[in-house]
Amino acid sequence: MDLITRTDEIYVSFLKKIEEIENTFSGIFKNYQPLLNGEKYLTDKELSKKLNISRRTLQDYRTAGKIAYYLVGGKILYKESDIKKLLEENYHPQEENF
Repeated sequence: MDLITRTDEIYVSFLKKIEEIENTFSGIFKNYQPLLNGEKYLTDKELSKKLNISRRTLQDYRTAGKIAYYLVGGKILYKESDIKKLLEENYHPQEENF
């Protein structure tokens, strides 16, 4: 049986593969958000980024009652399914005779 050292190609190759796996998992877990009862919740910051609107605009929508939200300990959360429903309800398809 041969002894494998740190300079052996097989060892270096093994370490590179481990690093690739680590980078893959880091990328996956970086954006991971656990579900609560099958529902994903978004913060003000996350939702404003996804919709490309300001957090102030979200505040205006809340004040006007246009958007549903939860207020938990001073933090505002939005159910992703509520946002999808809101967008679908306000969808205006392009006119055919344009």
